[in-house]
Amino acid sequence: MCCDRCDKIPLMRPGRIMRRPGPTNSILDVTGLRVGHHDLREPGWLTGSTVVLTPPEGAVAGVDVRGGGPGTRETDLLDPRNLVERVHAIVLTGGSAFGLAAADGVVRELFAAGVGYPMGGPGQVVPIVPASAMYDLGRGGVFEHVPDARTGAAAYHAAGRPDAHPGSLRLGIAGAGTGAVSGGLKGGVGSASVLLDDGTSVAALTVVNSFGSCVHERTGRLHAEPFCLPGDLPPMRAPEPAEVDAAREAAAARWAGQPLRYALATTLAVVGTDATLTKAQCAKVSGVAHDGMARAIRPLHAMVDGDTVFTLATCQRGAPDPAAFHALLESAADCLTRSIARAIVAAESVVTPAGAWRSYQEAFGSAFLV
Repeated sequence: MCCDRCDKIPLMRPGRIMRRPGPTNSILDVTGLRVGHHDLREPGWLTGSTVVLTPPEGAVAGVDVRGGGPGTRETDLLDPRNLVERVHAIVLTGGSAFGLAAADGVVRELFAAGVGYPMGGPGQVVPIVPASAMYDLGRGGVFEHVPDARTGAAAYHAAGRPDAHPGSLRLGIAGAGTGAVSGGLKGGVGSASVLLDDGTSVAALTVVNSFGSCVHERTGRLHAEPFCLPGDLPPMRAPEPAEVDAAREAAAARWAGQPLRYALATTLAVVGTDATLTKAQCAKVSGVAHDGMARAIRPLHAMVDGDTVFTLATCQRGAPDPAAFHALLESAADCLTRSIARAIVAAESVVTPAGAWRSYQEAFGSAFLV
C-alpha cells in the first residue's frame, strides 16, 4: 500500500454507485450550477456559446486537456500549484480561437454584478472565467461569422432566466453545440447526471463536435448506448443494415477530396459535483472523465482535436473519503459517456449554404422503436 489510508479502502463492488439519474438528468442537478445557451442561426451563421455559472462565491475547478490542438483561456490558472482556487463561470464556445472572445462578455457581466476574485475595496474584483473553443468555422456559410463578447453576455443572461432553472436545459442544437458535427452526423449538446448512494450529485455537460464517430460503423448503434441508464434515451434497437450501409457511404462521400477534414473537431465538457474537492482532485476527475469520452467517440484525442474537460466542485456537501472519491471518479466518466449519447440523439438535421448534416435520427430512423 502507498499510505496508511489506502489499506482502508474497501474493494470496489458493483452496486456501490446508485444507478439513478438526478431529477433533470443534467448538470442542473448539481446545486448552484446554472447553464445558459445563446445560438447564432441567422442566415450565414451556425454557431453559439454556452456558459456554466457557479454560485457567487465560485466553485473549485480543475481541467484536463487531451486534444493536440486546444483553444483555451485561463486553463493554466487551474493548475493545482497556482493561486486561485475558485472560478465563477466556464465558457464553451464555437468559433475556434475567435470564439474565445465570448468569455470577455461573461467576465464583464460578472464584474458588473460584483462577482469575482477580490482585489481590494468594494467592487474591485476580477471574475475568473476559463473557456475552451471548438471548431465550427464556416458551417453556417460565412467563415468569419463567430461568437463574440455579445454572444457570451447573452449566454450569461440566459443562465439567469426563469426557464434556465432545473428541468429546462436544452440539448442538441443549443449554444456551443449549434454548429457541432460528429463523424459526419450532426453533433450538439448533451448532459447526464447520477446520484451516488450517499446523496452526492455528479453530472456532465458535453458539446460533441468530433472527428471521430459516435456510431459503430458495422452495426449503426451508438458506442455509448451500453453505458446509458433507463430514461437516458428513447427505446432503441439496431438499425436496418441498409441504413447502416447508406450512412457509411454518405460519410465516405462527404470527406472525398476535402483536405481539411481533420481540422473540423474538438469535444468539450464540464463535469459538476456538489462534493467538496481540492483543485488537484478536480483535475483528477477531469482526467478520468476523458475515459468516458473515449468510450463514446472513436477515434479521439487527435493532434488536431482540442478535447478539454473542466470539473467544477460547488462544495455544498462534505469531502469524500477515498472510497467515495473513487465512486465519484467512476460516475464522472459514466455521466460523460451518457451525455454524449444524449447529445447525438437530441440533435436535429441542419442545412446551410455550406452543406447538410443529417441527424442520427434521420440517418438511422429504424433504430427508434415507435
